[in-house]
Amino acid sequence: MSQNMSPSGAWTNWAGDETCRPSRILQPRSVDELASATSSAAAAGQTVRVVGAGHSFSDQVCTDGLLLNLDRLSGLQHVDPEAGLVTVGAGTRLADLNVQLAQHGLALPNLGDIDRQSIAGAMSTGTHGTGRKLGNLATQIEALDLVLADGTQLSCTNAEPEVLQAARVSLGALGVITSYTLRVVPAFALRAESRSMRLEETLGRLDELVDTNDHFEFFLFPHTDTALVKVNNRTDEAVRPPRELAQNIAEFAENGILDAVCRAGRRFPSQIPRLNRAITRLMAPSEYVDQSYRVFASKRSVRFTEMEWAVPRAACADVLQEIQRVIDRDRLDVGFPIEVRFVAPDELSHLSPAFGRETAYLAVHMYQGMPWEPYFRAVQDIALAVEGRPHWGKRHLMEAAELAARYPAWDRFQTVRSQLDPQGTFTNAHLRRVLGPVGGPSTTPSANGSVQAGIQTQKGQQTHADH
Repeated sequence: MSQNMSPSGAWTNWAGDETCRPSRILQPRSVDELASATSSAAAAGQTVRVVGAGHSFSDQVCTDGLLLNLDRLSGLQHVDPEAGLVTVGAGTRLADLNVQLAQHGLALPNLGDIDRQSIAGAMSTGTHGTGRKLGNLATQIEALDLVLADGTQLSCTNAEPEVLQAARVSLGALGVITSYTLRVVPAFALRAESRSMRLEETLGRLDELVDTNDHFEFFLFPHTDTALVKVNNRTDEAVRPPRELAQNIAEFAENGILDAVCRAGRRFPSQIPRLNRAITRLMAPSEYVDQSYRVFASKRSVRFTEMEWAVPRAACADVLQEIQRVIDRDRLDVGFPIEVRFVAPDELSHLSPAFGRETAYLAVHMYQGMPWEPYFRAVQDIALAVEGRPHWGKRHLMEAAELAARYPAWDRFQTVRSQLDPQGTFTNAHLRRVLGPVGGPSTTPSANGSVQAGIQTQKGQQTHADH
């Protein structure tokens, strides 16, 4: 049983603030078992949702119907180093995949800053790392396999690009993804450097820092004028990971000290500005070289809830300055840093928040047990003013009618959704809120007739991509 599921049958997300009690929780041992359970639930009129590691901060997977956990559908299924392709079970945790790829001398070209998620959860919500030449993780998908509501097993490849582009970032709204074929690269090392920098200098040099580093990100502590800057660049240098003591101290600072400071701030909100300034003085510079996946991922044990916005890269500095101004003006109690990362445009995924533009992602957080809505609503208003789009795996306060206009390929996604899940088997309360009902007024079912023709030739039979 997954760590997020209690013996009583309740499921809770990682942050501990979203819970549901499905009528049935199943960890299928095979795709056929999954297909049978899905078709039975659909025939009974039940909602079917899928959960990975539970790292989404919304009620995205909540259901009173069938909740599927894919932990048993995991691991590398096929490796083709010459083609640079691997096939992996959708329930595989990123941390496990990284180790398995390394054993074959391979790696994912980019990763987010944690590796606890399942592959399906990360891909389906548009999870990303940082690097102006690199898209979000879903852009690495070459093909994927879906189980539809009637139990049909459908392979999505570039032979039917419209379906694949809808399925890369799908929020689980099309069916149950059981495996992915991913593009990978030879394993590589990164030189990792971090240091504190005055915020004014960071924003003044923003284009330089983004454009001259393979991977650049920074953390801004509200109520301070200091940023923690991190740059990671490919290198042929010999690996020299941080010493164990130094690594333990760094992890303690990132988790233990931050948790203690946040607890103090929750109890004494008026002291948050002083606490934030104190923690920035503890940030020490570091430099080391290690395998990419060890550099990208960090341990995150402090519990919080999160909102993240994808804004045009050119608007990044202005948005950050406005967030700082509103925090001070409205006396918002914000003890958690703002995380800022950058990605390339993405036109491979209909619902990618980075669709069609160079993007800066701004993530804001609130420590567990503290009121988050005033802060998140203020940030949302600022992001919307520059055509921001929310990260699908994080909190936001928008509904389908507002979201539709922000995604150029929205109707194309809805067309595929209407054809693959016409009865809305995979649609729960969250998806009705953010995507609308299947076939609702925001969709145009006749927008791409070729999609329907392609799907009809495959439904009703088991199909397989040539992986």
